[in-house]
Amino acid sequence: MNLVVGAGISGCVLAELIARIVGEEVVVIDRREHIGGNLYDEVMDEIYVHRYGPHIFHTNDQRVWEYVNRFGEFHPYLHRVLGVIDGIKIPLPFNLTALEELFPQSVARRYIEELNRHFSYGEKINVLELQKINELKSLGDFIYSKVFKNYTLKQWGIPLLELDESVARRVPFVFGKGCGYFDDRYQGIPLEGYTKVMEKMISHPKIKLKLGVDFRDFKGNPKRIFYCGRIDEYFDFSLGRLQYRGVKFDFKTLELERFQECSVINYPNQFDFTRITEYKHFLPISSKKKTIISIEYPREFFGDDEVIQAYPIPNISQRNLYERYLEMAQKEQNVYFCGRLGKYQYLDMDDAIMKSFVLFERVFGDLKK
Repeated sequence: MNLVVGAGISGCVLAELIARIVGEEVVVIDRREHIGGNLYDEVMDEIYVHRYGPHIFHTNDQRVWEYVNRFGEFHPYLHRVLGVIDGIKIPLPFNLTALEELFPQSVARRYIEELNRHFSYGEKINVLELQKINELKSLGDFIYSKVFKNYTLKQWGIPLLELDESVARRVPFVFGKGCGYFDDRYQGIPLEGYTKVMEKMISHPKIKLKLGVDFRDFKGNPKRIFYCGRIDEYFDFSLGRLQYRGVKFDFKTLELERFQECSVINYPNQFDFTRITEYKHFLPISSKKKTIISIEYPREFFGDDEVIQAYPIPNISQRNLYERYLEMAQKEQNVYFCGRLGKYQYLDMDDAIMKSFVLFERVFGDLKK
């Protein structure tokens, strides 16, 4: 018997592969009372609501896309995000449309001419790189100040320059006018929700699901453990706790057909929340009398029920602590650490699935379709 600890996307994929391809029994446990981890969604007033914040599936990997489509039909969806800058709603990532909306025509034209000298149209540019080019430093400073600086401080509680550079790379300046937040080849949201997709993943007769079960309370003798929980918790926090940034969601049901013009609007500089999500935008919805929004408040995570454990802190001190735990993990026999918590790494859904593929192949051999 194989034990999978955590019924999020990583654990469900591993369980499905082991049961279907290897033909071995799998027990999946989760201390929560639902599967799906932070992808969990449910229907409220005919609207699929992502209970732990908005999730849009996007990938360039055909194998990953074909895999998830085994378990549900995906509605084509192009994610669009706006940000409120100086009272004006601009597209994010910051692009030429935003540039032309926020600057006088003559200034915008001059910046575009300089951008043409240094970059190719369509290129994604780290805002920190813009600041290093004399002719574009003022533009880089503007974008950093208006889009990144305060948002990052709210989101992480840490200034951007004290975080890993990957944070700045995640939302670049785009030298183009596309309106989509992602540019991956495959994008969509499951028509029946993420929870239903994962229910189908673990519906194999060789998979047994146990919810509300803590790993420490599990009774059994598995020959392999695939641990998708916190790596520091597995070792009883013996080296100290890895830090996470939490998020508190304030959900509101409104007697409106629509609240805002797209699914997500960011507020980098106003208020103590970071963004508002309206879930009606994700899937075709017949309900016209109500809409549901969530307002996100980043918070320190202490393990209480109101604040979810959302993001590993991407800085050097936490990375070094994780590396020490990783050294301990590598000495464990037949225990494999996976998923966002096991890897102490923010993972997009397609990344989590691909890493599960890689781990499966490392343990069991070639992955067969």
